[in-house]
Amino acid sequence: MGQGGAVSCVVTIAIGVVLLIIILVAVSFQGVEYYEMGFVRRKTSGTVDTSIVYQAGHHYVGLDAEFKVFKADAHMVSLESIGVFTRDRLEVSLDCTFQYFLRPEDLKLLHDTYDLQYEDTLRNSAVDALKGATSAFSPRDFGSDRALIEETLFAAIRRRLGGTCCKPFCQDLPEGCEPGCKQPEDCTDEDKGLYADVRYFQLGYVKIPEEVLGRNLQTLTQLEDGEREIYRQQEQLVRKTTEEIVTNIENAAEEIFQNATAQAALIGSRAQADSRAKVENSHSLGLARIYSDLNITEQDQKASLNYIRTLRDHSTVFLTVNFNSLVTGPVYGSSNGGR
Repeated sequence: MGQGGAVSCVVTIAIGVVLLIIILVAVSFQGVEYYEMGFVRRKTSGTVDTSIVYQAGHHYVGLDAEFKVFKADAHMVSLESIGVFTRDRLEVSLDCTFQYFLRPEDLKLLHDTYDLQYEDTLRNSAVDALKGATSAFSPRDFGSDRALIEETLFAAIRRRLGGTCCKPFCQDLPEGCEPGCKQPEDCTDEDKGLYADVRYFQLGYVKIPEEVLGRNLQTLTQLEDGEREIYRQQEQLVRKTTEEIVTNIENAAEEIFQNATAQAALIGSRAQADSRAKVENSHSLGLARIYSDLNITEQDQKASLNYIRTLRDHSTVFLTVNFNSLVTGPVYGSSNGGR
């Protein structure tokens, strides 16, 4: 082989080595999707390195390595027809859904405890939390205090799956730290729950037994009957009060009318008495003047004059001087009167 052939062979080998290195380096990079996170696992031995949690991206892990991945996005859990017991020891069936996320900082503990079979464990724990939380409510509360029940169930599942530790830097979050939570430096592994954060919860359909619905309907009917009876009694009371007011007003009006009538009669009587007194006084003064002007001093003459005056004031009596004046006609009074 000549010198030129040797050089060509060396160049070919160098190029092959470079290509091999490039291929090996490229193969040594493994990717983690945006919805995943995981640990490095050796292909030959199957051992998993849990010291580093790898997030989305391409990472250099070597030829003998691959990623053991977990879901980094929301885990959707739907619970249907879950039988729970209420405060009255009656069974109620409910549907609900919730969404939880795995915590990267606790992924090592989750892996060491449950490996990849964690979903059923978290689901069953959530069901147990639901059953424990509903025992504080009555069947009727599911209709009247639904929002409170939903918040209570949410808190129970969140505490069971997430534990009692505070979120890192929760004091800087808008919602703040959870009431009664422990600071991360004071938490133990038992305080971390099942290493998942439950962020959302939705209470769905709640099925209440027919006998409970019938009892609730009867209770509502009784309440309505009670309110109707209250309104009926109030109506009777208002009617009685109104009748009493009307009677008082009518009595007051009648009293005013009677007082006015009595006052009018009294005023009329006084006026008539005053009138008669004035007439009689005028008569007395007139007679006294007549007696004085005519120089009548005898009692029989005064009596005669009074008698004549009395006869003249009588409407059925006619006075004449003699028979001729009577024939000619009465001087005064009616033409059919007596004498």
